[in-house]
Amino acid sequence: MTRSVLALPKAHLHLHFTGSMRIETLRDLAAKHDLRLPPALTTQWPPQLDAQDERGWFRFQRLYDAARACVRDESDMRRIVREAAEDDAREGSRWLEIQVDPTSYAPFVGGITPAVEIVLDEARLAGAATGTQVAVVVAASRMRHPLDARTLARLAARHAGDGAGAVVGFGLSNDERRGRTSEFARAFDIARRAGLASVPHAGELLGADHVAVAADHLAPDRLGHGVRTVEDPPLLHRLVAAGVTFELCPASNVALGVYPRLGAVPLTTLLEAGAQVALGADDPLLFGSRLADQYQSARLDHGLDDTALADLARSSVQGSRAPSTVKASILRDIDAWLAAEPGPPALR
Repeated sequence: MTRSVLALPKAHLHLHFTGSMRIETLRDLAAKHDLRLPPALTTQWPPQLDAQDERGWFRFQRLYDAARACVRDESDMRRIVREAAEDDAREGSRWLEIQVDPTSYAPFVGGITPAVEIVLDEARLAGAATGTQVAVVVAASRMRHPLDARTLARLAARHAGDGAGAVVGFGLSNDERRGRTSEFARAFDIARRAGLASVPHAGELLGADHVAVAADHLAPDRLGHGVRTVEDPPLLHRLVAAGVTFELCPASNVALGVYPRLGAVPLTTLLEAGAQVALGADDPLLFGSRLADQYQSARLDHGLDDTALADLARSSVQGSRAPSTVKASILRDIDAWLAAEPGPPALR
C-alpha cells in the first residue's frame, strides 16, 4: 500500500529552461523555424548518450545545443515557461525554480535584459494559471568568461525578489571540467549581496575535490548535483553541518554515466549523513524522465517508504527560496498527504 508520488506536494529546485521542454514542443518549434533536429530528438527519443566517458557529455551538449537553437522568439520562451509550470503542477510541484542562462536567447529578443524579463513575466502568469508558483535562477556558464558571469549577476540582482516571478538565485552550469571555478567567485559575491541564493553545479562530472573548490569559493546554499560529495566523508559532514541542500538528479547521473544504474546513486548515503536532499529532473527533454519519476526511483530503487518520501519533499521546500507563507502551506499539505490512507500499489 503506497501513496501517489504525483499527489505528494513538493518543490522543484533543479530544472533547466531548454531542458524542461516537452519533446513535442521541441519538434513544433523546429518545424516553426524550419530547423532540422538530429534523429535522437525525432525518431530515437529519449536519446541514448552512451556516457561511459567524455563523449557522453559531448553528445548531451550537442543535443542540448540543437534544442536551444529552436528557441527563437518571445512566444517560444513563454511557451516553455508555461508548459514547465503545467507539467510540474501535474506532478505535485507547488514551487518551481527554473534555471535560465539568458545569453543564448538574447539575440532573438533584444538582449539579455529582455530575455530575463520575458521569463519573469511568464513565470508570474504561469503561476497564476497553474497553481505552481514559478521563480527564476539566473545561471552563468563555465564555458564563458567570468566577466560575463558578473554581468549576469548584476542583471539577476536587479530583478531579485522573494516570491514567484522574481529572480531568487544565481547559478553556474555547463561542463564542470571547464573553466576555473574560483574565477567566478566575484560574480557570486555580487549575487549574494543582492540576497540571491548561491546554487552552482558541482560534484557530478567531477568528484568531491571539485565540490570542495565550489564550497570554498562560491559559498553555496545549494549544490546542483553534489552527489559525489559522498566520496569525501569529512567534506560531506562539513556541508551537512552548513545546511547545504543537495539538488540530486538521479536520472541525469545515470544517463551521463556517473553511476551505472538508479539503485547505485548514493541517495541513502546522503540521507544517512543527515543531508538535506531535493530531488530534481534536471533536463527531462534529454533524460526522458520528470520530477515524479525521481521520487518513484527513490521508492523502487532505494526502498524508501512514504515517510521518507515525505521527508524528501520537505527538504525540497525547506531548501527553496519560496516565501515563508508558501513554505508553511506546502509543508502542511505534505503532512496531510502522509496522514491520508494509502492506496493499492501503482506505478505512480
